[in-house]
Amino acid sequence: MRRTRGGSAVAVALVFAVAGCTEQTTGSAGPEETGGHSGAALTAAESLTVKGRAPKTGYDRDRFGTAWADTDSNDCDTRDDILKRDLEDVRFTDGDCKVSYGVLESDPYSGKHVVYRRGRSQVDIDHVVALSDAWQKGAKYWKAGKRIALANDPLNLIAVDASTNRAKGDGDTATWLPPNKGYRCTYVAAQVAVKKKYELWVTAAEKAAMEKVLRTCPGQKLPSGGNPTEAPARFHAN
Repeated sequence: MRRTRGGSAVAVALVFAVAGCTEQTTGSAGPEETGGHSGAALTAAESLTVKGRAPKTGYDRDRFGTAWADTDSNDCDTRDDILKRDLEDVRFTDGDCKVSYGVLESDPYSGKHVVYRRGRSQVDIDHVVALSDAWQKGAKYWKAGKRIALANDPLNLIAVDASTNRAKGDGDTATWLPPNKGYRCTYVAAQVAVKKKYELWVTAAEKAAMEKVLRTCPGQKLPSGGNPTEAPARFHAN
């Protein structure tokens, strides 16, 4: 069975967009630049709260729940949701959930053509705002439900070349940008959107770097959509 990008069945959902409450159509795969205003990304970046980075003490991936939890209750785990959204020529092992094959025609981070094969993948699902970065900028003080939501929110997830993603580590905009310069405005706008939606702060250096990039594309829109900022109560984190 094959599936083309964007083919997942979706429902119309009432979601809280980054800039306020708005009704829009989103998939299990999430963010679309719907209802945004030209220049909204730069305006949002300028509004982010600036604080120093908190210690990484206490950070553990388990504090954000089990990896790829099905928080949107569509019976597919989050990783497969994002693979279905972002890959072309998608094939499945069983039904229409477990992705066995697909292609990143042009990886957003590197610009390379990358093939995904389950079990020996060259594709990662990246948290645009790394979880350890989020931990140091507010998430350590959250309830578990909000951390789980962030870790599985399609607004904060993207399929990318694995080797390029691993070079990023847990860097923020001040320390890492995609080598593919043509994607940098979109990437930074996504980081701003996530930090705005989840009320995460930024460091002074990070904010300056965000604004520097977005001033090169002053019409850049702010992505919106994704999942609610609180995971269903059945999900738990250590």
